[in-house]
Amino acid sequence: MKQTEYLRFDAVALADLIRRKEVTASEVCDAAIERAAAVNDRLNAICYSQFADAKKPSFEPDGTFCGVPMLLKDLAQQQQGHPCTYGSRGLKNNIASQDSEYVRRARQGGLVFLGRTATPEFGLKAVTESELWGPTRNPWNTERTPGGSSGGSGAAVAAGIVPMAGANDGGGSIRIPAAYNGLFGLKPSRGRISSGPFVGEAWTGASMDHVVTRTVRDSAAMLDVLSGPAVGDPFLIPPPSAPFSDLMQQAPKPLRIGVFTSSPYHTDVAQECVDAVEDTARMLESLGHRVEYARPDFDGMALARCYLGLYFGEVSTLVDYAKNELAARDSDFELDTRLIDMLGRTMALPEYVRRRQQWNDFSRALGVYFQSYDLYLCPTTGQMPATIGELDTPPQLQLAARLMLKLKAGKIVHRSGQVDQMALESLARTPFTQLANLTGTPAMSVPLNWSNDGLPVGVQFGAPHGAEGVLLQLAAQLEEASPWFGQYERLEAGL
Repeated sequence: MKQTEYLRFDAVALADLIRRKEVTASEVCDAAIERAAAVNDRLNAICYSQFADAKKPSFEPDGTFCGVPMLLKDLAQQQQGHPCTYGSRGLKNNIASQDSEYVRRARQGGLVFLGRTATPEFGLKAVTESELWGPTRNPWNTERTPGGSSGGSGAAVAAGIVPMAGANDGGGSIRIPAAYNGLFGLKPSRGRISSGPFVGEAWTGASMDHVVTRTVRDSAAMLDVLSGPAVGDPFLIPPPSAPFSDLMQQAPKPLRIGVFTSSPYHTDVAQECVDAVEDTARMLESLGHRVEYARPDFDGMALARCYLGLYFGEVSTLVDYAKNELAARDSDFELDTRLIDMLGRTMALPEYVRRRQQWNDFSRALGVYFQSYDLYLCPTTGQMPATIGELDTPPQLQLAARLMLKLKAGKIVHRSGQVDQMALESLARTPFTQLANLTGTPAMSVPLNWSNDGLPVGVQFGAPHGAEGVLLQLAAQLEEASPWFGQYERLEAGL
């Protein structure tokens, strides 16, 4: 299979070709490796390759994706006997003792793993520029970030290395790279895909695994492969009324859709992001949906504080694991990570619990909103992708961070109010995605718009818990009304 031919197909179509013996899985794999060789040096999307193993694919012939290549994200999605570094020097020797449920099901679905994609350290940033792996670049403009934390996956799929790649989303890490790379990205409902066996709820329920894809049907088919409980999961959610691949082929009923474009944190929103939402709203009206401006009523600053409190606890716990199990040292972690770790260790336990309990406030507010609207529509991101290195911590702030670490000033920082400023600074460019994480509701980024300088601009839809089917139906309708697959042809010659 020639590379040019390979780039014309999504994962569902490639599987169909293999199933009908029009091409072999080995030929498809060779084409994927050829594409990786052609573009990865410029993108730095793949941080760990398994090409030698993939060249002799052993796959489940009856699986949905019988022999299609994919990449796993190097954060969770553990594969037995292979490293899972979380983008950190402190976990570079973290070898998985067994497959995660995600990997087990993906393998049962017939997928062949080519390797792992880069992520920022611990998945903490909306850019993918770890000290371990270096910066990953956006294929639409290699001077810009592909977003994070699934930035390596976003870049790899947009550039055509694989038709879909593993991603997870604890604060927007599926949807942000989807928006910045012109891809479709669905974050499922809490509990839809098992996080086992290593954890019951990833990031105490804020994070869910799935994929970024070029087509809606690939995402729906992969959701069918991955969905369902595993033994020992903390709770079950009702299965869909039919496979997601079937549901998405049904036209959605006329929907009531609330629209908002202002940041919940009162931070600036780029005009390109606002324009994309307004263009989409007009398209929705032309398709027979009812659209009006309305936003959920919740305290945005409280949501930012709660989200950052989650960061603190999760980072401290993962640092402890790296130190206790892998003999990592403080110097193995990036400066920003060490600062967050200190703040996690100095946050009072009652304060952490209070913030976790506040997630209920956001869920109740969103529940009230969904009594009037079926979905919400808003920007996926607040700003266009930053240039590589633009969001590095400035030297003066690095100096201040080192001083705080030396003085062990975590409690002082908490009391000073500086944490609120940190929350705003860290979330200012991507203020729209965290709501779905803390409420456990599904949300998707759809690539319907491109800026005047050729960059993708995603728009986000959110739905009530368990309503992935409605999102996929609407996404398929929008994909048919405004197809985006042809946009990827511009990347074939440009990389």
